[in-house]
Amino acid sequence: MKSDIEIARSIPLKKIKQVATEIGIPREKVDNYGRYMAKIPEYLIDPDLVRQHHLILVTAITPTRAGIGKTTVSIGLTLGLNRIGKKAIVALREPSLGPCFGMKGGAAGGGYAQVLPMEKINLHFTGDFHAITSAHNMISALLDNYLYQHQEKGFGLKEILWKRVLDVNDRSLRSIVTGLGPKSNGITQQSGFDITPASELMAILCLSRDLDDLRHRIENILLGFTYDNSPFTVRDLGVAGAITVLLKEALRPNLVQTTEGTAAFVHGGPFANIAHGCNSLIATQMALTFGEYVVTEAGFGADLGAEKFYNIKCRRSGLQPKLTVLVATAQGLKMHGGVALDRIKEPCMEGLRQGLANLDKHIRNIRSFGQTVVVAFNRYAEDKEEEIDLVRRHSEALGVGFAVNNAFSEGGQGAEELARLVAETIENQPSAPLQFTYADEDVTEVKIEKIASRIYGASLITYSTAARNMLKRIQELGIAHFPVCIAKTQFSFSADPKIYGAVDHFELHIKDIVINNGAGMIVAVAGEILRMPGLPRDPQATRIDIRNGEIEGLS
Repeated sequence: MKSDIEIARSIPLKKIKQVATEIGIPREKVDNYGRYMAKIPEYLIDPDLVRQHHLILVTAITPTRAGIGKTTVSIGLTLGLNRIGKKAIVALREPSLGPCFGMKGGAAGGGYAQVLPMEKINLHFTGDFHAITSAHNMISALLDNYLYQHQEKGFGLKEILWKRVLDVNDRSLRSIVTGLGPKSNGITQQSGFDITPASELMAILCLSRDLDDLRHRIENILLGFTYDNSPFTVRDLGVAGAITVLLKEALRPNLVQTTEGTAAFVHGGPFANIAHGCNSLIATQMALTFGEYVVTEAGFGADLGAEKFYNIKCRRSGLQPKLTVLVATAQGLKMHGGVALDRIKEPCMEGLRQGLANLDKHIRNIRSFGQTVVVAFNRYAEDKEEEIDLVRRHSEALGVGFAVNNAFSEGGQGAEELARLVAETIENQPSAPLQFTYADEDVTEVKIEKIASRIYGASLITYSTAARNMLKRIQELGIAHFPVCIAKTQFSFSADPKIYGAVDHFELHIKDIVINNGAGMIVAVAGEILRMPGLPRDPQATRIDIRNGEIEGLS
């Protein structure tokens, strides 16, 4: 079979204004970024249509290092829905350069279920990530300058919380010292870098309703504490307007197209293991304005992306998914059943059977939110019919709809079975109103413990001294009503990436807590998860090249 990039190049693209007008967006409202990408103004969102149309969340079992194919299923389901006569749009996150040049090589779907033009989407796209990186580091520079210029007046910060970001996996930048050299180089202090998807500005962009909301949230960003323990924010720095200017264009959602020429909104890119893992609220609402069915995804397994989608994005926006699709693969289930990673492509019915416990736990969790769930079996070439039948029978015994997704190799035609199941389930058994894991009035510690025990299965939650101190500060600042975003490994329900399956009765250690005052959420860092990833021994960058004017190595 052709590679993803070969398939992408073989497909004639529609001009982006044609894609827009086909879903009802006026041509004059389309701001082209070349011929095949565009920005759409956020004021076109119609709240009435958003409430009337059907939102579908795609999530997954706990992923393997090879992935589960959630984006491919999301795009494929959208193609399948359009093929059976539904007006469907997909709303996805933007890829990060870090993983693209590190492990993944691309994140625009796969095979005949991609968003296009995939090379541009996977690389610089419309510049949103660069805008967030520049805006974040502009705050860092302005803060350092403020401290330098006011030090003679006796002003200083006892603790600086704001770091820097870069959309590159660079472990050497996790902890740095700035201001070395002569006094004119600034104040010598410890700092560090997170990856751009972990930036609070990324979360703010993805949760903002409009430009005014964006500015208000930027003003509230907590930068540090003065020596009398007073919070110091971007509002105190006096630069919220300048930062809003840098993000003005990035706030508008990006319109592209699928491999079958249907509309796709791709906007925002927080990771679900270190951030809230959902595309922008504005893009989701825009898709719901112009599409009767909207398929969106939440990053990694349902314990991460889906939990945050419900408890953070939906809580703050009022969105109500009609259905959740849980993606599973035979390879992933076998790994969770104890089969070695290098043997998961081989037949092993017992390993597959044992791995179903991971599927079951995700189904129970999704149902705890009041969601109707169906299983999408993402088929790989090595999968055997008896493996598929086992998962089908098991799902149906739980009262869960089941369908095979063949969109990778067949496009929308290969997702028609899944599309019919989804449409029929929404018609006959839509989800109940969302039931959240915790209440707004629960204190932060209680929220963390409810997620850890009810969703992950932890029996003991412990905190470092630093985390305990931040819990006290949260109470003092009066922001304990904020939802919680737990940062942890994506490869396990626990904080240990090597413990697979459906682990229960473990200790979850919270080593740090980060206040995202502008985004309006508390980030609790569990275990050894890092907000600046490193590159693997053999990075994908060694295979990315340009030959005869064509890019190679992106998936």
